[in-house]
Amino acid sequence: MSTTAERDRAPKQDRSRATRQRLLEAAVACLAEHGWAGSTVAVVAERAGVSRGAAQHHFPTREDLFTAAVEYVAEERSTALRELFPGGPADRRAVVEALVDLYTGPLFRAALHLWVAASNEDQLRVRVTELEARVGRETHRIAVELLGADESRPGARETVQGLLDMARGLGLANLLTDDTTRRERVVAQWAELLAAALG
Repeated sequence: MSTTAERDRAPKQDRSRATRQRLLEAAVACLAEHGWAGSTVAVVAERAGVSRGAAQHHFPTREDLFTAAVEYVAEERSTALRELFPGGPADRRAVVEALVDLYTGPLFRAALHLWVAASNEDQLRVRVTELEARVGRETHRIAVELLGADESRPGARETVQGLLDMARGLGLANLLTDDTTRRERVVAQWAELLAAALG
């Protein structure tokens, strides 16, 4: 291949990656703000500043777009969580707070809309179930690592999973009202429980 052709292809690939990323970010924002019913490919494409055809080139179906968007942001979230504690295991209360924060932001709101839609649409349900299983395993793995949990210790795995389930519940409660004060008390209590349960 000629050098000129290589130079032409590189900017095209960069533009394609940038377009894909804009679409993914716009899809999550639309899902969080408008829910599944109000989030069409056309709405996302307009928000991303691209044509509907360009959107469908990257994501042939609506399901492709939204499952990819939630997966993309989940990966970003995992990276951000690891970057908060680059030294590995950290202060348990800080880790509990960071994990709870994952479930009180726009990603959780977007994921929730996707879950509700998947509960009524068989084709989407299969994809969302697989995605959530993958994201759940990764979040659990990160939590174990950051908490310094020894999963060979009886009850440790269930304790970490209970923490993640509790964090998801706090995220649900926060959807309707600002639950900050109660959440702070629950986080403090969970940090103490973890200290006792994980050693």
